[in-house]
Amino acid sequence: MGEPKANTNVTIAAAAAAATTSSEPSSVPPPPPPQPKLSLVHPSQKKKHRTSRAFRAFRNMFRSFPIITPACKLPSLPGGTLPETHRGGVGTRVTGTLFGCRKGRVSLSIQENPRCLPTLVVELAMQTNMLQKELSSGMVRIALECEKRSDKEKLKLLDEPVWTMYCNGKKSGYGVKREANEEDLNVMELLRPVSMGAGVLPGNSEVDGPDGELAYMRAHFEHVIGSKDSETLYMLSPDGNSGPELTVFFVRI
Repeated sequence: MGEPKANTNVTIAAAAAAATTSSEPSSVPPPPPPQPKLSLVHPSQKKKHRTSRAFRAFRNMFRSFPIITPACKLPSLPGGTLPETHRGGVGTRVTGTLFGCRKGRVSLSIQENPRCLPTLVVELAMQTNMLQKELSSGMVRIALECEKRSDKEKLKLLDEPVWTMYCNGKKSGYGVKREANEEDLNVMELLRPVSMGAGVLPGNSEVDGPDGELAYMRAHFEHVIGSKDSETLYMLSPDGNSGPELTVFFVRI
């Protein structure tokens, strides 16, 4: 009669151990929040107008004329640059977004408009908080330079993979072009309703704290193509001359 009691005690102990195990909190972290569904569309393919053979012959003949320097000198503009009002209509208006974690490298994304997929993403050689500090001074000039290629290695300027970067005349490292990754596309999707402005997107604050937040600045830029070796992005300020001024130069030398 003693053996059945022993079996009963073992069964009760096993049940109590199972109840204790099930009551312990699970160490498995909760699943990450679902990413927003992408609704960005491909940019429009604008047809390039081809010049006629007669016009190209006339243009080449005109370029062969000697350059005549006038005796009178035109008055120089203050600062040596054209004012913002003279830049309108020269290039194409695009949407530019600077974004990145506070202590991470800032990236530049160019879109035809906020509803389109990025046509260019460049990771700049500068931390986001340092760029914010430069912008607080009111004027930032970023130059991205690369070497010319031989005629056999023809490549569009904005398709160059690596540039040497200068910020306000100081070399800061190398800018790298990359294909838009999942994180870039998620940021562009979150900012889809934003045409211009600056702010902070929530990040993984539980792990990285405030440094995990993603800061961004979005504005309209005028994209001016000077030549096959020179393109420029001028930030257009909605308030005229007030606010920070940012220009990005792409140059092949």
